Amino acid sequence: MRFEEDYIYHVYNRGNNQQTIFFSDNDYLLFLNNTRKFIYPFCDILAWCLMPNHFHFLIHSNAQTVICKKVGGLELQQLTYGVKQLLSSYAKSINNSQKRTGNLFQQKTKAKCVNEPNCESYALTAFNYVHQNPWKAKLVNKIEDWQYSSFRDYLNLRNGKLINKGLAKELIDLDESKLYKEAYSVISPELEAKLL
Repeated sequence: MRFEEDYIYHVYNRGNNQQTIFFSDNDYLLFLNNTRKFIYPFCDILAWCLMPNHFHFLIHSNAQTVICKKVGGLELQQLTYGVKQLLSSYAKSINNSQKRTGNLFQQKTKAKCVNEPNCESYALTAFNYVHQNPWKAKLVNKIEDWQYSSFRDYLNLRNGKLINKGLAKELIDLDESKLYKEAYSVISPELEAKLL
């Protein structure tokens, strides 16, 4: 993954062979705690959603994101290294608790830039796509019922500290009066494919 400063990225990965990565509420909470430790210091998180076999972050890259550090013989950006640390530490914990071995996640975490010059709504579409995941998967009847997503924070149903709501409103041009209705808007298969 390579990031440029001051862009919005959809960052995601899933379980190896689409296997489950979250087995209990404690697993989701551990992943979020590790996110606070390894990701939060190096970008602004605009939205997130954890699903039973994958995760999504919508992040804004900042000056901390692109700082490089030496890791062995490699130079990695802070956020790239943070994602690597997040997945590695989480996989180690899950492998211990589930008495399993091997890769938990697919080899490469994806980071898709959603700053589309000719499409002002691209970042908003990505924002809604991230939050729609549990609803589209029929895990809940309403998007806000899924507790492992930042959507509840945007509706003020919870006061989560992981997201930068002010920056999201500015960069994605979120309108609070339309937020709920837009969250349920249909995303065309073509546009959805561009997000992945």
